[in-house]
Amino acid sequence: MPGEAPQRGGDRSAVAYRVVIADDDVLLREGLASLLEGAGFAVVGQASDGTELLAAVRELRPELVIVDIRMPPDYATEGLDAARVIRDELPDIGILVLSAHVEVEEAMELLAGGHRTGYLLKRRVTDVGDFLETVGRIAGGAAVVDPALVHELVAARRRDDPLERLTAREQEVLALMAEGASNSGIARRLWVTEGTVEKHVHNILAKLRLAETPDDHRRVLAVVTYLDAR
Repeated sequence: MPGEAPQRGGDRSAVAYRVVIADDDVLLREGLASLLEGAGFAVVGQASDGTELLAAVRELRPELVIVDIRMPPDYATEGLDAARVIRDELPDIGILVLSAHVEVEEAMELLAGGHRTGYLLKRRVTDVGDFLETVGRIAGGAAVVDPALVHELVAARRRDDPLERLTAREQEVLALMAEGASNSGIARRLWVTEGTVEKHVHNILAKLRLAETPDDHRRVLAVVTYLDAR
């Protein structure tokens, strides 16, 4: 693994990171390759879809992959799907998602790796020097996320947080449920009656939309929801 990132201005004295680029837009792909090579990177492969990308990465073992999200055949999340395979098979390879689209859920899963990972929006790349520096940082082990995506991630987390439906007291009751306390135990801890606790539990299950079924215990599901949100 190279120990030094390419410098701005195309300092070819630096050891070049080897890069594979995946994008179905051939003009964008070739332009990006030319830009990177001018800055001292070594573009060792190009791909127009996820299948080609995986084949190139497995054969060439680059230090960095730059991939779009939506590629043939369905223009859905083929790029991210390929990126997840690369992360699982070859975790030392850096991955930069460079896309016009924000895919919040998929991005959170990919970024959970925490290192050698980046997500940039094409429309927000306005400075070539900053972009090249970012590419070098990701290849070298950093994690870089576009601020616009951070905003989307935070907003999505707020929208999807099921605990926001609960009152402060209901969250307190649910936290004690997660500790394994019974209704009577919760009542003693909170200095309330057991009947009051039962009402809180009823409200919690209703607000979390946990339908009663023969196979699932709603109290357990409520605790799982609480732990997952934390």
